[in-house]
Amino acid sequence: MQNTALVPAAGATPGTANLPAPVQAHGLAESAAGGQYLTFSLQSEVYGLDILRVREILEYTRPTTIPMMPAFVHGVINLRGNVVPVIDLAQRFGRPATELRQRTCIVIMEVDGDDGPQAIGVLVDAVNAVLDMDATQIEPPPSFGTGLRQDFIRGMARTDSGFIILLDVSHVLSMDEMAALARVADNAPTPDAKPALTR
Repeated sequence: MQNTALVPAAGATPGTANLPAPVQAHGLAESAAGGQYLTFSLQSEVYGLDILRVREILEYTRPTTIPMMPAFVHGVINLRGNVVPVIDLAQRFGRPATELRQRTCIVIMEVDGDDGPQAIGVLVDAVNAVLDMDATQIEPPPSFGTGLRQDFIRGMARTDSGFIILLDVSHVLSMDEMAALARVADNAPTPDAKPALTR
């Protein structure tokens, strides 16, 4: 397992950093369960997202709230002229809302919607590193003990520091919910996002 730490790049402006090479690359090969994952912390747990789903990582910007949306929708932000919904994963998992702290950030992911790829922001406590996971490190989702729906979990990755919960983005946000998010009011005034890590 290789560990690529997320650190500010040389010459980066204050509060910004570049994503490491694994995030910048396209077409990375992945086995049935192995591959590269962006790991992050959320309420004392460590999770992983398929790196091919990750577009960039932003400093936290308070989003504009939208009425009549699910409770786990934190709001929307303006990302270079595009309105992007921001999801509070903790609330999506049925837990208390994420507490905003110094390292809180928004991971911009690309997910599949009915009308094509959709950019979605995910609110997390802190981004950790990019890890290379071998298929032999990854075990099937457990039937109990994680506090999450089993279909939300792609697998459990064994590391020297413990298990990492690998999320299945296609189930964490269902197609019906994708359609609802795609209909978020595009004309709502939205704050400009501040890039923290970009590819």
